[in-house]
Amino acid sequence: MKVDGKLSVSGTPSVISAAQHHETAGYDGLWSSESKHDPFLPLLLAAEHTETLEVGTAIAVAFARSPMQLAYTAHDLQTYSGGRFMLGLGSQVKPHIERRFSMPWSRPAARMREYVSALRAIWSAWNDDTKLDFRGDFYTHTLMAPFFSPPPAPGGAPKVLIAAVGEAMTEAAGEVADGLLAHAFTTERYMREVTLPILERGLHTSDRKREDFILSHMPLVTTGRNEEEMARAVDGTKRQIAFYGSTPSYRPVLELHGWGELGDELNTLSKSSRDDKWQAMGNLVDDQVLNAFAVVAEPQHMAASIRDRFDGLVDRVSFYTAYDIDTRVWDDVVHELGNGGRA
Repeated sequence: MKVDGKLSVSGTPSVISAAQHHETAGYDGLWSSESKHDPFLPLLLAAEHTETLEVGTAIAVAFARSPMQLAYTAHDLQTYSGGRFMLGLGSQVKPHIERRFSMPWSRPAARMREYVSALRAIWSAWNDDTKLDFRGDFYTHTLMAPFFSPPPAPGGAPKVLIAAVGEAMTEAAGEVADGLLAHAFTTERYMREVTLPILERGLHTSDRKREDFILSHMPLVTTGRNEEEMARAVDGTKRQIAFYGSTPSYRPVLELHGWGELGDELNTLSKSSRDDKWQAMGNLVDDQVLNAFAVVAEPQHMAASIRDRFDGLVDRVSFYTAYDIDTRVWDDVVHELGNGGRA
């Protein structure tokens, strides 16, 4: 099990110092995300100022860009990092793709499957000097002149991981990707009983085995060094669970545990005009639900709790905190998980 950190973007000095700190502390990788900032630019700085730390996106929005545009960006980062880049992709949801990015939306799992295949065809043209002749239902790439073809990247094409919760996208990840980024709103039971069997189906289609694939998870983690910090962590985590639980597309996770009615209550409350609706939603999440979705432990017990839940189940793990806490708390956890974050 490798341990990854999450990169917060707030200026050049902090990106560089954060990357160097993560490498020194023994993290294996560092993920950036696409929300308020571009997910790729900070990784250039992180790669430049580290030597062994893997860098990647978790996630970049695939459908906001053409495969060719993203292929160039990922190829360059793979080159600049000396082969340490991982491309984590997500589909986002229809309103954001159409209304925020002004891009087309249709059949997200089928489009993602083709998107990754298109990336591989483009990278093969650059790294292996194959003829570019990709023709799909959504994307067509048939032109690549030498003037526009970059030199091969160190280590070849970057690994591609797909973020997935639902059945169709999970199966697509097993078919065409190098790994899956499991959503934070994923319980251990859901991963074992739903995600893994579907993933195996996709891997079988692509004639691969589980050991050929990366399963990365960023579970919610709840900790504090005293009662006040722990109470704040519990409150923040419950609110985050409530926020995800109010989303209809995540309802299957709740239904597996018999908590479908909770999803209905959260969804209804999220649409209300109550000023305190987010706190009220968090109050609906009891300790049983909290402990199903989050690893809840004091800092000195967190590494053992993560191992008990995920060792042998996932290949990479990182920490999702829905509250403010001194990030140095995690240094001892990473150290205890083992040299370089390996359990």
